[in-house]
Amino acid sequence: MHRPPAGRRGGTVNVPIVSDNVAQRGNWFLRWLMIGLMRLSGWRFTGADFPDARKFVLIVAPHTSNWDFIVGIRAMYALGIRGTFLGKDTLFRFPLGILMRFLGGFPVDRSKKSDVVTQTAELAQRLDKAIIVLSPEGTRSRVDRWRSGFYWIAVQAGIPILPVAFDFSTKAVHLHPLFTPTGDADTDLAYLRSLFRSTMAYDPTKYVE
Repeated sequence: MHRPPAGRRGGTVNVPIVSDNVAQRGNWFLRWLMIGLMRLSGWRFTGADFPDARKFVLIVAPHTSNWDFIVGIRAMYALGIRGTFLGKDTLFRFPLGILMRFLGGFPVDRSKKSDVVTQTAELAQRLDKAIIVLSPEGTRSRVDRWRSGFYWIAVQAGIPILPVAFDFSTKAVHLHPLFTPTGDADTDLAYLRSLFRSTMAYDPTKYVE
């Protein structure tokens, strides 16, 4: 059974400054609490500055465990950003739906797979500020290739992509520079995937480079 590595305690979390242009949520207490939890568990932010952009797709990888969700929620509230993630519409029924919407969930009808990209791109276009959070793998199980939906959402909505790695080997939430899709999906997806390594994963056996 895999467990999070015993990392550093204390030290600096190195929380990036977030511009007023970015979708934000939470309050000082939640930020203080989540920054404290990151510090106690040894996690920190590394890499590029947080982008000064009103709308973008944020992709998180590798995704191999439910621990990714816990790390992500802590990081989101530590930053004070409002992320919007997709979920099956059945998850938004009462009472679970209350929590899903509070956390930033957006229901999609996955029985119409071809419409999910359009639904999400239209949502991003409607919102004044938007951070659409997606996992390129789409599952915690081992997959040989990424799903490309996140890429086409960005293309259809005309917004960039922010790659973020949850590196369990160093306990770092690593921000890569904002990436603007060129329209050459094969080349762009190969580049984005090259930013992540199996050694970063909570369970490296479930991530294929």
